[in-house]
Amino acid sequence: MKKIVVLGAGLMGKAMAKDLAKDYQVTAVDVNPKNLEGLQQLNIETKTADLSQADTIKSCVAPFDLVVLAVPGFMGFDALKAVIEAKKDVADISFCEEDFFLLDDLAKENGVTAVVDCGVAPGLGNIILGHHTQNMQIDNFECLVGGLPTRRSWPYEYKAPFSPIDVIEEYTRPARIMENGQIVIKEALSETEHVEFPEIGTLESFNSDGLRTLLKTMQIPNMKEKTLRYPGRHIEYMKVLRETGLFSKEEISVKGNKIRPIDLTAQLLFPKWKFEEKEHDFTVMRITIEGKENGENKKYVYNMLDRYCSETDTTSMAKTTGYTCTGAARLIAEGHFTRKGICPPEYVGQHEDCLTKILAHLKERNVNVDLQQDI
Repeated sequence: MKKIVVLGAGLMGKAMAKDLAKDYQVTAVDVNPKNLEGLQQLNIETKTADLSQADTIKSCVAPFDLVVLAVPGFMGFDALKAVIEAKKDVADISFCEEDFFLLDDLAKENGVTAVVDCGVAPGLGNIILGHHTQNMQIDNFECLVGGLPTRRSWPYEYKAPFSPIDVIEEYTRPARIMENGQIVIKEALSETEHVEFPEIGTLESFNSDGLRTLLKTMQIPNMKEKTLRYPGRHIEYMKVLRETGLFSKEEISVKGNKIRPIDLTAQLLFPKWKFEEKEHDFTVMRITIEGKENGENKKYVYNMLDRYCSETDTTSMAKTTGYTCTGAARLIAEGHFTRKGICPPEYVGQHEDCLTKILAHLKERNVNVDLQQDI
């Protein structure tokens, strides 16, 4: 039986460890012992370690066949580098800000398959797009995606299914959009639009920097990714906090103490954005791909609406993000995807049958993606 180590046991890491433990020997590692509680009863080994240290990471991953990386984004790049230096294949959802491809040569030199950005979006949307690039000249790609609490509550009408610091990045990082073959930089939270979704109703979309690797790997003239929230207050509140400087990473002096405003803001927002025990959430995504296939105009629309699982007490965001990553991890572990180097999810989608395997993997876990096809 292959041995897999999951680095990071937050909401995503814990869900992935549980899923992989069905078929593999799994160890979960986290700096916070509380995050590891309950895993040993599921036949998962646990270890407490500081994953901000490269030597610690290399020591942790040494006995394992495959690494699943689920640390916060600000730690992601250095953690991924340490895993690659340890010559271990890896599936990664850390969503770091740095350019993954800076590690491409290192990964190839060390014979490492590193599937990065492999969540729901970026992640599943990229896999779908990569699949269609094999048989289609694509002119337009749009990804609308969001994870939200089922119950709207004042003041934010939002709760964070992962690290608040990483959520704040969506509100501050400039959004890179592809328009007419050129990368255009737009302000995060800009160009809001109301969008209708069956069973959900009206949500509000805004520009976010979710295209990431697609800007380098795909020659598609028009691409955009937009994040979804409940319409009304939330987006405006985030703009106010941002313009006030409360998302700034630059240190300021407060009564002689140095502090980064973003650290204070995240600390204050976390209790407001934290899901209550067994609180329900949902994830909604719509992928639209347009272009020519066999000389004809084609339009593919993929819709996903996923909800909290009461049976396993797993949030929808942990399911859609985590199970996409465990699907990729299984592809690596079983030898179905062996490309060496830094491999964003679109590369996985371009490999024969990988999209089919990922969608089947998700369906087995009651995450369903429906395809509409128009000529």
